[in-house]
This record gives sequence, C-alpha cells and structure tokens, in this order.
Amino acid sequence: MADNIMVIDARGSFCPGPLMELIRAIKSAEIGQVIAVLSNDSGSKKDIPLWAGKAGQEFIGVEAHGEYDEITVRKVR
Repeated sequence: MADNIMVIDARGSFCPGPLMELIRAIKSAEIGQVIAVLSNDSGSKKDIPLWAGKAGQEFIGVEAHGEYDEITVRKVR
C-alpha cells in the first residue's frame, strides 16, 4: 500500500466496530487522505459505503482478500 493510505485493521471487530474506527480516523485525517479498513465483518461492506455517502466522504471501493475485505474511503470534507 502507498504511504499516504491510513490502514485500520478492524479484523475480528464486528458491527458497528469497523465503522466506528473509520469515523474516528476520518476525524483525525487530513482532507484527501485515503483510509483503508480491513474487516472480516460482512456488514461492513454495505455499512461503510452507506455511511460515506451520508457523511459526504468518497467511497472508493471494496477489495476482497479471501478472509477479509479492504474497504477504502477518501476524506473529502
């Protein structure tokens, strides 16, 4: 991963844990910062994109890595 990506390893944490960790990270991140959440909670794949849309952040995508997903968001405001 690139140096400018903040990675949150939320594997083993379940709803709403990964989303709450992302919200904390967004608050401390700079505008333009990309945050990747690693999660094995299936709900995160739909909760994080929904939250990003409501919060005015840019949902980049979900990448499956076997046992977990990498869900990526960019802080835009």
